[in-house]
Amino acid sequence: MIRKLSVQDNDKLMEYLKEEASMNLFIIGDIENFGYDKDFMDLWGDFDDNGNYRGVLLRYYNSVIIYAKGDFDVFGFADIMKGFECVEVISGKGGVTEKFENIPGLKLGERRPTYLCELKDSSSLAAISDVSKVKKAGVNDVDRIMELWSITSEFSPVTGSTRRSTKNKLETKSGRVFYIEENGKIISSASTTAENSVSAMIVGVSTHPNHRNKGYATLCMNVLCRELLSEGRLLCLFYDNPVAGKIYKSLGFRDIGIWNMHKN
Repeated sequence: MIRKLSVQDNDKLMEYLKEEASMNLFIIGDIENFGYDKDFMDLWGDFDDNGNYRGVLLRYYNSVIIYAKGDFDVFGFADIMKGFECVEVISGKGGVTEKFENIPGLKLGERRPTYLCELKDSSSLAAISDVSKVKKAGVNDVDRIMELWSITSEFSPVTGSTRRSTKNKLETKSGRVFYIEENGKIISSASTTAENSVSAMIVGVSTHPNHRNKGYATLCMNVLCRELLSEGRLLCLFYDNPVAGKIYKSLGFRDIGIWNMHKN
């Protein structure tokens, strides 16, 4: 049985989602930040005959995330998505979104899989003798962060939306940025987004092309990870570059699954 969820479902829903907290970082964060009564967001649950969750569907503006641990009502969720005015992105756990491929009448773009990895403790983080190089960004640093990202191929092009979202996450404390500067310019950074009570997503790991292979990004990551772990949060990130994956694993991150994204 599929039905729309409300605040009355919150406790059992969170219990279900937190069994794989990193995999459900975006859903948990959106619920904590926006609740159940916003017109830009809907939550739907699929239940078995005993009232236990089998799957969850989140619509956030024109994006959809689907989560399930086993069998669920694929065609029921597909019918719900067909009823949405516009779906630009469908994403979710590997093994879940594939079930929607080739369903008649459901637009589903080409699948782009990435690795999802997780860091639970600081045991593999290198000791830091001097953290004075690494600084925590404030709202006034946004333009300098954008300047770095605009010349880093992984993040180009940087748009007005990128600037607004970065400024917003610093203002609302839903994300943070650590950086290293030289002569007043930011030359390396690591940041988070979608922070919630149990986890955070690492993004924006970047170093100026003229300052690479000096360990700056790793140092920013180390300080960032230590602060979040000290707050009792799990850390997770996506990667599809084996070289980047090797760096993350040296810090203690471990692969926990595949995350699929389909852009329509």
